[in-house]
Amino acid sequence: MNINIPHILSQGEGISIELKKAKNKLPKTLFETICAFLNRNGGVILLGISNDQQVEGVNPQLADQMIKELVNLSNNPQKLVPSFLLGATKVEYQEHILIHIFVPSSSQVHRCNGKIFDRSHDGDFELKTDDQIKQLYLRKNTLYTENTIYPYLCLSDFAPDIVERVRKMIKINRVDHPWNELTDDEFFTASGLYRNDISTGKKGFTLAALLLFGKEEVIQGAIPHYKVDALVRKVDMDRYDDRENIRCNLIEAYDRLMAFIAKHLPDKFYLEGDQRISLRDKIFREIVANMLIHRESMNAYPSTLTVYNDRVETRNANKPHLYGQLLPGSFEPFPKNPHIAQIFTQIGRSEELGTGVRNVYKYSKAYSGSEDIQFLEEDIFITKVPLIPKTTDVRKDVRKDVRKDVRKDVEGNRLITITELLLKDDKLTVKEISQILRISERTIYRDIQKLKKEERIKRMGGRKEGYWEIQW
Repeated sequence: MNINIPHILSQGEGISIELKKAKNKLPKTLFETICAFLNRNGGVILLGISNDQQVEGVNPQLADQMIKELVNLSNNPQKLVPSFLLGATKVEYQEHILIHIFVPSSSQVHRCNGKIFDRSHDGDFELKTDDQIKQLYLRKNTLYTENTIYPYLCLSDFAPDIVERVRKMIKINRVDHPWNELTDDEFFTASGLYRNDISTGKKGFTLAALLLFGKEEVIQGAIPHYKVDALVRKVDMDRYDDRENIRCNLIEAYDRLMAFIAKHLPDKFYLEGDQRISLRDKIFREIVANMLIHRESMNAYPSTLTVYNDRVETRNANKPHLYGQLLPGSFEPFPKNPHIAQIFTQIGRSEELGTGVRNVYKYSKAYSGSEDIQFLEEDIFITKVPLIPKTTDVRKDVRKDVRKDVRKDVEGNRLITITELLLKDDKLTVKEISQILRISERTIYRDIQKLKKEERIKRMGGRKEGYWEIQW
């Protein structure tokens, strides 16, 4: 991740930037600032710099330990209530090691050591009066609908095995994740998906939990207008050439939208260093994650992803924090649904807030030859990403050795797809996988043997009663 330290320092301390000394340990007031940022608009904390911008650095031998302590404390309800899992990054600047902490705005009201802190341009301050605290709750409840509590929503309303699948994905993405040791009930509370609202007395699963995990019919019962339309309009501009109407939960919706993109958009041979990457996936995983994470679901405006000849365009209901075109480095990221965003980040389907916009700009020129990209934040959030021109036929421009690399990459993508299928259903047979992917059983059998040889999967139990264990 590219962190622009000079740009942060040029802005100085304020409502969304805090500088703190931290030579050998975390500052005593660190979590007061974290609490204040969560309760206000979020922000960036730099450890290793005094508030007069003197770069002192962090002890390099203690930096990893300090980051681990930060992560554990952010997930500790005795320190921060409700807990909010944070991460941090080591950065080298002027021959010193700094620690960069990004704190998003939260949709909940947080306490640090039993006290509520808010943020102003002058720094952190404690809310002491009932009226101040009431106003904070009202602001959060008005701004973030993902926190809406459904007291009668229960585990049986979630899609089968979806919570287990998400937790496996978190473990694969990060083996030492502090959530991995939690029970399901503890996981729901720690991730903010189960709430006890002390201002109303209500407790239960939230709208965020419903959208992430819910069965289609349960989501439709609560939010009848909820859907995502994926369309292709290349020939029939009045209607569509192809369409997928998606009404399932956000985890499954991501898979279906990415499959729709792969079905209708070409990829392009591209090397980053000595590694081939998929430009299509780099760009559109950000677009798809963005439209699912930041949608204002209580708004009945339909969410759409449309593939045209020259662009992909998405439209989403929005609660804008600012208005106009978003450009990398020119805006402060603001999450519309922080808890949904956090889950997508922990399973590896999105990156730190704001990184997605930078990635789209970074890879779009290589993909389409154009930087005519639009991220327009209005009441309807509109994204437009240019496509490879119709006249471009990448296959005519590559040599035989490149074609071999492409074939290898196709096989690699297939191996990943097979692994993901087994992650969803660990009892799938070669024949069933063959039918799902429409690829010969012989090819699937060969792929399975390759995955076993590389120790990515392992067969547990007998042929009839056994299952596949994912090992990476």
